[in-house]
Amino acid sequence: MRVGFAGTPDFAVRMLDAVRGAGYTIPVVLTRPDRPSGRGLAVASSAVKRYAQAQGLTIEQPARLRSDAVQTALRATELDALVVAAYGLILPQAVLDWPRHGCLNVHASLLPRWRGAAPIARAIEAGDALTGVTIMQMDAGLDTGPMLRQQSIPIAARDTAGTLHDRLADLGARLLVDTLDALRRDRSLSATPQPAEGVTYANKIERADRVVRWTSEADAIDRQIRALSPAPGALAAFDGAALRLVTACPLDGTAIAGDPGTVLDVTSAGIDLACGSGTRVRLVDVQPASGRVMTASAFAAGRGIRAGTRFDTLAA
Repeated sequence: MRVGFAGTPDFAVRMLDAVRGAGYTIPVVLTRPDRPSGRGLAVASSAVKRYAQAQGLTIEQPARLRSDAVQTALRATELDALVVAAYGLILPQAVLDWPRHGCLNVHASLLPRWRGAAPIARAIEAGDALTGVTIMQMDAGLDTGPMLRQQSIPIAARDTAGTLHDRLADLGARLLVDTLDALRRDRSLSATPQPAEGVTYANKIERADRVVRWTSEADAIDRQIRALSPAPGALAAFDGAALRLVTACPLDGTAIAGDPGTVLDVTSAGIDLACGSGTRVRLVDVQPASGRVMTASAFAAGRGIRAGTRFDTLAA
């Protein structure tokens, strides 16, 4: 069976590797164009492109898919199915109609919850107990197509976007191969429409989403930091400079009096801060602007931070 692939980041690499490992013919791999990245803005290839190059696969990098010329060129390659995983471009109807059995999307949520660009981060941020992977038949809507496979996993108490990403990638790869195997065996797939109830949207992470507001309760701040770890990272301000918050944990205990953002204590375990509603959070690891990740206690020692010192909210 001839299975094309469209994807861009590391999550998609896991799907592409599973398709290849299952023995499917991959006539073409679509990924986003190379673009500047990092502090030096050096032009970098996507994770999918690097993997595909290493495997000797044919790569196409259209900047957009609505061009008649691009669509004509793509449709010259015969496909039984196109797997799409975190590609980053909207597929117009002409592309959706390209493969014989349509386009199959691997989405890292339990649809219809968390349709959209950032389902892993939004699930942690919201405090969801469960998430999972949905394999769906794509249509013209935003993650609205009928479901082919779906499986849930629990979100652990200390999961970050990074740890949850890896578990969901493994699950998605297994579900994807199961789906392709069923298509090869039965020559069709049984799909279930998404429920009309429970629809939520996982909007793209913007700078404002990264800013920690100390008036929030400690549990919410902890979820925000974990949802943005390892990248792009939650942000606070100290002494007028941006500070990336890498690891933190909420502290139990009776409500405390103190203005949100005020340091309550500094120990070898970290920096304890007052948050909204009398709650407390402990900063464990931080990263100063233009610096490396360090323990919060080392940061405190270097900056002379003590009880009564204040952390600020970075301007969004």
